[in-house]
Amino acid sequence: MELTNITGLKGQVTIPGDKSISHRSIMLGSIAKGITEVHNFLEGADCLATIECFRKLGIEIEKNQDTVVVHGKGLHGLTPPTDILDVGNSGTTTRLLAGILCGQEFDSKISGDESLNSRPMKRIMEPLTQMGANISSILRNDCAPLYITKGKLHGFHYDSPIASAQVKSCILLAGLYADGETSVTEPNLSRNHTELMLKEFGADLMSAHELTNTRTTASVRPCQELYGQKITVPGDISSAAYFIAAGLLVPDSEILIKDIGINPTRAGFLKVCEDMGGDIILQNEHFCGGERVADILVRTSNLHGITIEGSIIPTLIDEIPIIAVMAAMAEGTTIIRDAEELKVKETDRIETVTDNLKAMSCDVTPTFDGMIIEGGKPLLGATIHTLLDHRIAMAFSIAALVAEGTTNILDSDCVDVSYPSFYDTFELLL
Repeated sequence: MELTNITGLKGQVTIPGDKSISHRSIMLGSIAKGITEVHNFLEGADCLATIECFRKLGIEIEKNQDTVVVHGKGLHGLTPPTDILDVGNSGTTTRLLAGILCGQEFDSKISGDESLNSRPMKRIMEPLTQMGANISSILRNDCAPLYITKGKLHGFHYDSPIASAQVKSCILLAGLYADGETSVTEPNLSRNHTELMLKEFGADLMSAHELTNTRTTASVRPCQELYGQKITVPGDISSAAYFIAAGLLVPDSEILIKDIGINPTRAGFLKVCEDMGGDIILQNEHFCGGERVADILVRTSNLHGITIEGSIIPTLIDEIPIIAVMAAMAEGTTIIRDAEELKVKETDRIETVTDNLKAMSCDVTPTFDGMIIEGGKPLLGATIHTLLDHRIAMAFSIAALVAEGTTNILDSDCVDVSYPSFYDTFELLL
């Protein structure tokens, strides 16, 4: 994909459904009793992998464009798969599905592509094993492929060393099948889509803000049954972030982005934009299925560098590549700390982001847990090596719109993982 700089992005766009919520709607719909109807489902490769896995587990799932109907069979209605469950490149599918499978009466195997099978799974294997699960790394390298056999799960409390929604969700989903209460405490609060959706489906769950002694603990008790729901998935703020950044950076721009999920555990990106001086207005705020939703109006702004660290990091970890691009265009220095989790995404995003920013003549220094970006210097067109990481492709497509000359985004079709219509959406703003 070749891109050049432009001016005057104007108009209104609607973003595809939230990736995290789309995954969870299929998973909970499959283990709930009755029909779950999902609207604005994200048809990205990762979410489609989740559908295929549950079809292999005996669940009938109908898909008509962005509407999905799941014929759930209840908590104990899954059937043994006849083949390996292929999760593709989806870490969310792998980790959350593992939690569900540990509570089943049959054996199963989970595997993905080369990239997925190099990502760390010890972070879920350890707590699941403490619960009584039988889960192992087939290659004994603490990565997928994973082999899960019948075990007896016990309720327990887990102090997670990292703030990870995937780890937390995996344990809570396993907790549905345990013999007592299961709780997870994180060092900082990660996204809480699983907790909100579990409540909608009828689980006996206490989320962080409801517990008296801590704001980073979620607790679930075993239940007899979950019940199918109607779900409207809000627009994905991680996908909207690229258009927000484009509206801030591209000269003479004004963009209205409709119906975006602004869950506080996900909306750290909006705070960063405001702290950097971005002109952002939330309109039409409302709730849908327990999730906070709003339209976002964004206009071209003069940004300045800030320090991003601490408890806000889990709320914007997926947006750090595009934040880095914004920082390159901002005046002054931006420091990103406490983001070591970037190293175990689809790529080592500290390395991938800094290498590509350097290729565009940005003054950037990688650190063990983030990066230091000296902004304000013009970016130059370059060849961007995405390494098949969708968020790198989209972030540097925005960089290309404000860089001098032509930028070539290699393997740009990797955006299909989370946003297949990404480049088409831009056509609506030209």
